[in-house]
Amino acid sequence: MSVESVFPQLEPLLPRVSKPVQYVGGELNATVKPWDSANVRWALMYPDAYEVGLPNQGVMILYEVLNEQPDILAERTYAVWPDLEKLMREHNVPQFTVDGHRPLGAFDILGVSFSTELGYTNMLTALDLAGIPLHAMDRTEDHPVVLAGGHASFNPEPIADFIDAAVLGDGEEAVLEISNIIRQWKAEGRPGGRDELLTRMAETGGVYIPRFYDVTYAADGSLGAAKPNRDRIPETIAKRTTMDLDAWPYPKQPLVPLAESVHERMSVEIFRGCTRGCRFCQAGMITRPVRERSIEGIGAMIQKGLEASGFEEVGLLSLSSADHSEIGEITKQLADRYEGTNTGLSLPSTRVDAFNIDLANELSRNGRRSGLTFAPEGGSERIRRVINKMVSEEDLIKTVSAAYANGWRQVKLYFMCGLPTETDDDVLQIAEMAKNVIRAGREASGRKDIRCTISIGGFVPKPHTPFQWAAQCDPDTVDSRLRKLREAVNSDRDRSLGRNIGMRYHDGKPSLIEGLLSRGDRRVGRVIERVWRDGGRFDGWSEHFSYERWVSSAAAELEPLGVDLAWFTTRERTEAEVLPWDHLDSGLDKEWLWDDWQDALDSREQDDCRWTPCFDCGVCPAMGTDIEIGPTGRKLLPISPVGIGSPVQNPALTSP
Repeated sequence: MSVESVFPQLEPLLPRVSKPVQYVGGELNATVKPWDSANVRWALMYPDAYEVGLPNQGVMILYEVLNEQPDILAERTYAVWPDLEKLMREHNVPQFTVDGHRPLGAFDILGVSFSTELGYTNMLTALDLAGIPLHAMDRTEDHPVVLAGGHASFNPEPIADFIDAAVLGDGEEAVLEISNIIRQWKAEGRPGGRDELLTRMAETGGVYIPRFYDVTYAADGSLGAAKPNRDRIPETIAKRTTMDLDAWPYPKQPLVPLAESVHERMSVEIFRGCTRGCRFCQAGMITRPVRERSIEGIGAMIQKGLEASGFEEVGLLSLSSADHSEIGEITKQLADRYEGTNTGLSLPSTRVDAFNIDLANELSRNGRRSGLTFAPEGGSERIRRVINKMVSEEDLIKTVSAAYANGWRQVKLYFMCGLPTETDDDVLQIAEMAKNVIRAGREASGRKDIRCTISIGGFVPKPHTPFQWAAQCDPDTVDSRLRKLREAVNSDRDRSLGRNIGMRYHDGKPSLIEGLLSRGDRRVGRVIERVWRDGGRFDGWSEHFSYERWVSSAAAELEPLGVDLAWFTTRERTEAEVLPWDHLDSGLDKEWLWDDWQDALDSREQDDCRWTPCFDCGVCPAMGTDIEIGPTGRKLLPISPVGIGSPVQNPALTSP
């Protein structure tokens, strides 16, 4: 039976809200299929505003992968701003997709991609607006399966009450397998109801169903192991890893936003995974092993994507893009291919020790010379050894000096505050590093208009990293160190330098709440719900975030259980402690992570295993694979001529 669009009810409300264009859909390369053409129907949600969610690569990839299947339909939904939420409640308009404006409650599955834990309250808003019960235990087979993915799904325990399922790792193959399970279950007449459907998902070993696991607690508040509470359920759930990226060249037709978005560019993921071993970096740990896309695959994706979208900038994405074993050839050949056009190239993520001026010149050959961005992360050499970010100040100064001498005028440096073992002096050395950058830039360029911006975020310990046992720094200490840093930057002694240094930072309070959500267990779910019922929305936005609301909710919900906010955040864990995510396998050996944590406390660095012998992190044996790197010595494929005004179309993605 067909499902009607809610747009006739929504349209009269749009003139009364800010940025109404974000709710109307119809973007270039969007897909709207007839409802009755599909056997399996997905709603894909990025739980933030349209301007943040639309450029998200993960959602965009899954949207195409699913819609290429003739009997699968996928549409997108984003968090609605509070002004529209209020009107939707007043006029009984349910949460809708932006593609067909169909109500979320009509879909088979709602997939929510969490890049950050601060999107949890937005998911609850969407569920409530859709008429989907907040708690998974209250849903029937008539409600969508609520599935969490993204980096935050590697510890979904804080939202275990609200989700039916979670997938760890790469989604391309997982969503098709889940679709097959739903298709088969429906074809058999939905035997066993929702319970049987979820059991079949769990049996794959790659889909986590929280309600099929019981968790116990000791008198001191610590966890017992999470154990399956029924037959057919595996003891642990393994992450999914897509090994051959060239076999998954998505997105082929990037979505082009109607409203302003945070990234106005076409993005191509040139490799996945990282073995640099930065101890704070969850993304680097959970996406191992390294898998490179070939130079031919990259070239073909860029060609097709530009033809389909009209974007004028191409971002070469990865956790550290300059580490691709053929990055020099990739940038040179792309610059050759697009020289004389309006197409610019960028590397949004670059390490100082993998960067060189030849690379920078290739990227800016079309005349676009924006500022350079590097991430030393720590101000002192000692703290950089602790976090295994072995970037020397000497290397940084050499790199920026060469950049300034070649015409660059602006450098941005990223740091963290609140790192394990950190002292005031470690943070204050950030000021001296920035001043040395200005001095070197003036000397290299012979100019005074040299700028350096330092951007500082609060450190949050994350699951599946060596710092998962670390005590998080309290917000007062973080804020005190940042005040001292600002004073050091603006000191009278170096005022002529300080005027050329910009400083951007967030206070430590949002980081503490992110820490609660990142390492919390199921007891934290009641805090999330209380915050949401008290009006919590868009917690990743400073103008909407309320620290006081989170603190008071945590006190009300956790203290009767014998734990509190500090127990989950500023307390150091022991080696023997059961962690909430121990039954969720990222491939990393827990003993190896602990040993690396001990090395961190002793300020010992770890090598990159791409270029040194294996140090047994556990991923390659667990995945049954190995690191994939070049160089291949191959070249970009010749570009195929395309007539003006005749972009390549993918018939699988056009509306029937």
